[in-house]
Amino acid sequence: MSGQPVLEHANVTVADPDESAALLSRIFGWHVRWAGPSAMGGRTVHVGTDTSYVALYAPPEDPAARADPDRVAGLQHLGVLVDDLDPIERNVRAEGIEPYSFMTYDPGRRFYFLDHDGIEFEVVAYDR
Repeated sequence: MSGQPVLEHANVTVADPDESAALLSRIFGWHVRWAGPSAMGGRTVHVGTDTSYVALYAPPEDPAARADPDRVAGLQHLGVLVDDLDPIERNVRAEGIEPYSFMTYDPGRRFYFLDHDGIEFEVVAYDR
């Protein structure tokens, strides 16, 4: 790799990694790169493009039943760069999810949405 560093993946805990992967695939047109048992127990699904992805992890037990269910590890949102916001917004709405915080700013436009696990996604398109 040369040039600027790029985000290769983010790893988040979800209730059902297969359900989350299906949702993100429908919204962003991503594909499952890998799925299987996690080295830490539980299940992981990697969903994204050929160059970057989100690792969706479910521990062996229900995350709500853990001793530390409120641990958030500092995740604020995941930013996804797209060429055109409009088709992604339609995909989000088609999933029954209401996007919010639309903004036009220099150098582009953005909006946010929450998935079924409460993970916030920022979708951004830069003016070119």
